[in-house]
Amino acid sequence: MRPLVALIFLTVAAGAAERDGAIVESSVVQPSARVLGRLSAADKAVLESVESRQITYLSDGLKIKGYVVVPRTGEKLPGVIYNRGGNRNFGAVTERTVDTDLALIASWGYVVVASQYRGNMGGEGRDEFGGADVDDVLNLIPLLEAEPRADAKRIGMIGWSRGGLMTCLALTRTHRIAAAVLGSSELDAFNTLKQRPEMEQIYADLVPHFEQPAVREGALIARSPVRWVEKLNASTPILLLHGSADWRVDPAQALAMANALYAAKHPFRFVFFEGGDHGLSEQAAEVNRLTKDWLDRYVRDGKTWPALEPHGR
Repeated sequence: MRPLVALIFLTVAAGAAERDGAIVESSVVQPSARVLGRLSAADKAVLESVESRQITYLSDGLKIKGYVVVPRTGEKLPGVIYNRGGNRNFGAVTERTVDTDLALIASWGYVVVASQYRGNMGGEGRDEFGGADVDDVLNLIPLLEAEPRADAKRIGMIGWSRGGLMTCLALTRTHRIAAAVLGSSELDAFNTLKQRPEMEQIYADLVPHFEQPAVREGALIARSPVRWVEKLNASTPILLLHGSADWRVDPAQALAMANALYAAKHPFRFVFFEGGDHGLSEQAAEVNRLTKDWLDRYVRDGKTWPALEPHGR
C-alpha cells in the first residue's frame, strides 16, 4: 500500500459530479521507503520535483481509478495522457509506474494523467480491451481541462502495448491530441492470435459477445489499427517505437503499421530497436529522449509537420 500524505475529498455541485471527467475523489500520495531505496539519486530528484495524486473520476457515469502527476512548479503546462498496457489488473498502473515512468514525463514539464480503465483496480464497469473503455481515455480530456495548472489546448498521448491500441482508437474520435507515441503496441489482433493463440481466451473473457461468429470478426478488426489508419486524426503525428526481439507483440505489427501509415501519408516516425524487448528496457535512455523530443516539438511547442510530398534535390 502507498502511504497517504493527505486525503482530499472533493466537494462539487451535483451537476459537476455527474460530468464525465469530473474527479470525485483524490488523495495525494508519496513513494514508499521500498521504492525510494531502489532509486538512484537522479531518479529521486525527478520524484521530488513532482506531486502524485491517486484519483477516482467519472466516465460514462462509472467511477474509474487513475492518477494525476503534476510538476511542483510551472503554470499552464501541456498535458499527457498515458495509456497503460495489459488487461484487467495485469499491467495496471502501479506504484513503480507512477514513481518512475509518470514522474519522469511530468518532470519534463507536463501534467500527466493515466487511467486504469473501467473494471480494474477497484473501478466500476468492465474492461473490454478496446471497447467502451476507450471512453475512459477520452474522458481524461475534460479532466485535464479542469486541472488548474494544465493547458488542455496542448495534449499529447502515450500508449504502450494494449495502450497503443487504446491510443489509436482515441485518435479516431478526437482531434485534440497534438502528438502520439505508440510503444510496442498491439496493432493487429489477427496477428496477435496467430502468434499467441492464448490471447483468444483474453478476448473471449473481455470482448462482449466475442464467442458469437458474427461478432468475432468485427471485434478483431476494430482492435486492429493497421487495418484502418485512414480513420486516425490526420493532423496527429505518431512516433512508432518497437523492438525486434519483442515476444509479446510481434514486431511485424509495427512494420505493417509503418507501411500503412506511409501509404496513407500520415505523419509518423518509426524507430525499430535491434534486439529490443517488449518494454524496450535496454534502450530506455534512448526511448525517453525520443519521447521527450517528440512531445516537446509537437505538443509543447506546437511545431508543424514537415512537407510529406517528394521534394528537394
